[in-house]
Amino acid sequence: MVVRALGQAGLLESCRYADVRLGIHEVKYAHAENGKARGMGEDRSISFGIRVLAGEMSAWGFYGQPIGEVESNPKNFSKILTLGISRAYARAIANANKKAEFKPFAPSLTDVKLAKIDACKDTMYAIFDDDPGTIPVKEIFTLCTKISGEMRDVHQDVQYASVDAKTGMHRELFCSTEGACIDQSYALTQGTVAVVAQKPGGIPETCHDYLGDLRGWEVLNARNVYKQSLADFAFMRTHETLELTEAELLPATNDAVVVVTNPHFNALLVHEIIGHPTEADRALKLETAYAGRSWLWRDLHDNELGKQIASPLLTAYSDPSINGYGHYKYDAEGTPAKRVTLIENGILREFMNGREYAAILDHPPNGSMRATESHAVPLVRMTNTVVAHGNKPPAEIVAEVKDGYFIVNHRIPSISESRENFRISAQKVYKIESGKITKLYRQGGITADSKDFLMNIDAVGNDFSVFPIPDCGKGQPMQIMRVGNGGPTLRSKAKLTGRREL
Repeated sequence: MVVRALGQAGLLESCRYADVRLGIHEVKYAHAENGKARGMGEDRSISFGIRVLAGEMSAWGFYGQPIGEVESNPKNFSKILTLGISRAYARAIANANKKAEFKPFAPSLTDVKLAKIDACKDTMYAIFDDDPGTIPVKEIFTLCTKISGEMRDVHQDVQYASVDAKTGMHRELFCSTEGACIDQSYALTQGTVAVVAQKPGGIPETCHDYLGDLRGWEVLNARNVYKQSLADFAFMRTHETLELTEAELLPATNDAVVVVTNPHFNALLVHEIIGHPTEADRALKLETAYAGRSWLWRDLHDNELGKQIASPLLTAYSDPSINGYGHYKYDAEGTPAKRVTLIENGILREFMNGREYAAILDHPPNGSMRATESHAVPLVRMTNTVVAHGNKPPAEIVAEVKDGYFIVNHRIPSISESRENFRISAQKVYKIESGKITKLYRQGGITADSKDFLMNIDAVGNDFSVFPIPDCGKGQPMQIMRVGNGGPTLRSKAKLTGRREL
């Protein structure tokens, strides 16, 4: 039905291109707090999205919608799909006409051009050991209830403990008028823990963290980056949070100090000051909602491409082929995914792109377009975006520091509009004295100019981890995307954020 409908779309006057994404999502989930159930269930959804490129000054038209039970009947769906193509086409023509109307006042308006790709036909099957479809909802419910209750009972100072778990399957069909026909499936399993601890009369300490992967139920049985079961992960975070209630608040500094940042902290650091700024739609200012613009690009003639923006020790890339939340074989435009070298030995080399943005930049398309669900508009999104590992053992990186701080695990970011500077809080901060980790502090973090921080990196660890980031927001309306971020231990300079003396 999809292929037939696209054949009709190709016959429409001045239609240059069209594609359809049809997606099916199934998930089972449960949530518990302090040993008591708060929710459980199963969700299933079907949706589709259509893009049409048409008009004399060609422009995009988009149409997408979820599908209910009645609409999913083959006869009804065929009609809805045909109607959706007609609406997307009408919107494309209207947009193209408006561009032509405003062209005299806005000379930069041009046709939408797409970089060429091969039209692929392929099928990818989900990878898992424990099929999400065979896991009873009651088992998920029992696990969450048991773990959250045991977290609450660890110590009297634990005021709140929460556990969420979900497992499911996602499948999407992509077809285009160029002849592409790609059927991709993947499993997804995720566990979330939250804990609040507080001493009587003290300042509360909180922790909220995830584990997950694009696999089956085995993820919650230690098949994850932590190599821990959901229960062990939850108890680890609970004990860490309790430990922090005994720690002093981190004193802020006016000057930059030596900081060693661990891979978990660097997951958010990479996400905010390397990942988002190297998304081509954001660099070109064609999508700036929520995540802003890019400090790496001012215009086609004034940008950082080919320039030194980081230490020669630093290489960063985005790679959908490695394990993590950003794993896939083809993006939402049917472009084969590939490793994108963003920074090579400190020099900015490339942006993540889609076909339209690749054509603008005259770069090869690299398959970085994704959408949260099939009825949403595809955007350029990070995949598994990381700093490459170096050759220095993490213990040696710390041992070389005479006076500095060890920044452990990320919490909350605060980023400038073009991401030229940042402030990211940490779960824990340790003092480093004469090469040894000593005093523990809490409720602190670091702040720096993005380029200064990257240029000051003088050590890159030989460790490497990719962590799940399940809630990356971008777009208008907002799309929440799962991505993978991480890398090795790093050493640089930054100001400390935290308590200031009055």
